[in-house]
Amino acid sequence: MRRLCTPALLLLTSWLLTACAVNPVTGERELRLISESEEIRLGEQNYAPLKQMQGGEYQVDPELLRYVNRVGQRVARESDRPRLPYEFTVINSDVPNAWALPGGKIAINRGLLTEFESEAELAAVLGHEIVHSAARHSAQQIERQLLLQTGVIAIAAASSDSRYAGAIVGSAMIGAGLIGQRFSRSAELEADEFGTLYMHRAGYHPDGAVQLMERFVQLSEGRNPNWLEGLFASHPPSRERVQANQRTAARLGREGEWGRERFEQALATLREHKPAYDKAGEARSRLREGDTGQALRLAREARDAVPREARFHALVGDIHHQRGETDTALEHYQEARRREDGYFHHHLMIGLLEAERERDSQARAALNRSLELLPTATAHLQLGHIERRAGQRAAAIEHYRVAAQSESDAGGQAREALREMGVE
Repeated sequence: MRRLCTPALLLLTSWLLTACAVNPVTGERELRLISESEEIRLGEQNYAPLKQMQGGEYQVDPELLRYVNRVGQRVARESDRPRLPYEFTVINSDVPNAWALPGGKIAINRGLLTEFESEAELAAVLGHEIVHSAARHSAQQIERQLLLQTGVIAIAAASSDSRYAGAIVGSAMIGAGLIGQRFSRSAELEADEFGTLYMHRAGYHPDGAVQLMERFVQLSEGRNPNWLEGLFASHPPSRERVQANQRTAARLGREGEWGRERFEQALATLREHKPAYDKAGEARSRLREGDTGQALRLAREARDAVPREARFHALVGDIHHQRGETDTALEHYQEARRREDGYFHHHLMIGLLEAERERDSQARAALNRSLELLPTATAHLQLGHIERRAGQRAAAIEHYRVAAQSESDAGGQAREALREMGVE
C-alpha cells in the first residue's frame, strides 16, 4: 500500500505533536485542544448565565458569600494552578450541589452548605471542585466532544479561528452540559486526592474529606431524590472513594483545623432561615400538584418569616399566576424585583404579564432586562409578538429566529410565527 505523505497530513501530525502538554496537576501528558486563555474565557462567558439557570446567587446574607469565597481562595492558593482567576459563590437553590467551570469559576448551592458540620468539610468540597478546574477535567470533556463530533482535522483547522471556537463553546448551554455531566471514575478520584491535598496544605484537617464522603455514601444509599438530582448525578459517591480518602488522609497526616465554630457562625442566618426554605419547597411541590390553597398558605408563611427573600415574594406571585389572578401576581413579582433586581425570573414574569395586557412599553423593558441576565426562548418569543404588533417586522423576525432555536414550546410557537410571516 502506498504511504500517504501530503502537506495536510504533515500539518496534522505537527499539530498533534505540538498539542500535547503536561497536565498541571497530575503531571501526565495529554492532548490539549483548549488553551489556558480559552479555559478562562469559557468560565467567564458561562459563569453568569449558569448562576442564573441554577437559581441565581443567594442574596439574603451577603456575608455568607464572602465567607465561602474566603475559604475557597485559601484552598485555591495551595493548588497547582494558583493563578487562575478563581471565584466562589453560593447559589440560591435547595438542590444539594456544587460545580466548577473551566478557569476556576465555582459555585456551591445553599442546599449543600447546610449539610456540612465544619469549615474543613466545606474546604473539602471546594478543594474537590478546584481540582476539576485546575486539572482541566471540564476542559477535557469539551475536547473529547470536539474529537468525537467534529474530527481531528476539522478541529485542527478551527483551533486558530476564534469565531469558530466561540460558536462551538461560547454558549451557556455548553456550560450547562458540562456541569450536568458525570465525571469519570478517575477524574473523581483525582479530584478527591488532590482536593484533600490542597485543603491540607491550606491548614485544614484531611479527615474533613473522609467524613464528608462517608456522609455522602449514607445519603446516596438512602436514595434521597433531591440528592440524586443534585450532587450525586455528576459526583457519585462510593465506598471506594471513602477508602481512597482515608489513605490520602493517613499519608498526609491527621492534623489541621476543623473550623467548626467559624463555620457555624457563618451559617447562623442560613440555619435560622432553613425552615422557611423548607416551607417554600413544600409550597412548590403543592403547586405542581395543583393544590394552590396549601401552596399559598406555605408560601406566605415562608415570606412572612424571611420577608427580605425575594424568591418567596416571587413564589407567591407564581401561585397567584397559576390561579389566573394576574393583578395580584404582578404585584408580587414587582415586589420581588424591587428586592432583587439581578434575577431573570422576576423580570421575565413581569414582562409576560405586561405583554398579556398589551402594555408593550413596560413589557419590552422587563423582557429585555431578563435577556440581559439570561437569554430565554420565552422572552424572545414575547418580544417577537410585541414587535409584530408594533409593525416592526424585521425586529419581530429576529426575536422569533432566536426563540426558534429552542426545542421548547416557546421555540415551536416561534417557528409557527415565522411560517405565518412567510419566513423560512
